[in-house]
Amino acid sequence: MNKILLTICACLIFSFAAEAKITRYLSGNSADVQPILAGPVLNLGGGGTDVDPAIQWMIDKARGCTNCATKVDVVVLRASGSNGYNAPILAMNGVDSVESIVITRRSDATNAALSTTIRNAEVIFFAGGDQCNYVSYFKGTPVETSVEFVYAKGGAVGGTSAGLAIQGEYVYDGCRASAISSDALANPFHSSITFTYDFFNWNDMQTVITDSHFQQRDRMGRLMAFLARQIRDGKSATAWGIGLNEVTSVVVDQNGLATVMGSGNAYFVFADHAPEVCEAGQPLTFSNYKIWKVTPGQTFNLRTRPTNGFYSISVNNGVLSGNPY
Repeated sequence: MNKILLTICACLIFSFAAEAKITRYLSGNSADVQPILAGPVLNLGGGGTDVDPAIQWMIDKARGCTNCATKVDVVVLRASGSNGYNAPILAMNGVDSVESIVITRRSDATNAALSTTIRNAEVIFFAGGDQCNYVSYFKGTPVETSVEFVYAKGGAVGGTSAGLAIQGEYVYDGCRASAISSDALANPFHSSITFTYDFFNWNDMQTVITDSHFQQRDRMGRLMAFLARQIRDGKSATAWGIGLNEVTSVVVDQNGLATVMGSGNAYFVFADHAPEVCEAGQPLTFSNYKIWKVTPGQTFNLRTRPTNGFYSISVNNGVLSGNPY
């Protein structure tokens, strides 16, 4: 009898897991608004406490005004969690509705009704969590193409932490483990370092890889290793990194002008030549990374990308030449 009961319970658990569904939380007006859009724009968040003015900025840039009657629908995409963004975003100016959508498996990313909801939105925001889930569940699916549709029609796309990690042309996906700087500098081919390519390809984010919780988790070293790998692996001749501290956002307008908002700094890191040593099992050596430290209220032009105003940090045999922050 016990074996029979155990078998029944196991079958019920398997059935429940197999029937997991998309979870949707709608707040506000269920009808679709169709404003004329003024983007596309991006909101890149560094994790920790969200920068609400940056979310308001992307809403206003998408609708083309800061004090008008035009409203937009916002979709928050998640691979975990629930509806924590709904109330604060619905309370912002110009928001008609907020729908948080939690997707926990790849097969659900093909849902036709889901695609329609995303395409009808004007603002898309990816919550934090695990970027490997976003890559695994969304890349090459209708979710990806629907988000790209919103961007192409002049909408706004943003994300924080894991939601930031997928916004560059090159994505550190963290699908094996979360890399730490000491490991990455000691071996740029460490097992924790894996990348995803050919996901989103936004304006002005070419050859860019992003990183969050930056100074708080001492991630400059790993970002340097990530950049060296792109050149070593033949992805590009040069590569850029954007590292954002917590409680910090970089908002990018339709002209490629990036503005830092919040209470922390952003770091724009340029690897402009081949690494001297970037081999499996060997410490990284790379001379003269160029770093622009951009403080709140300051700007950085991602379209023209400046050639002065930087400081330099080298890596010699896995050791940084100075304080990179």
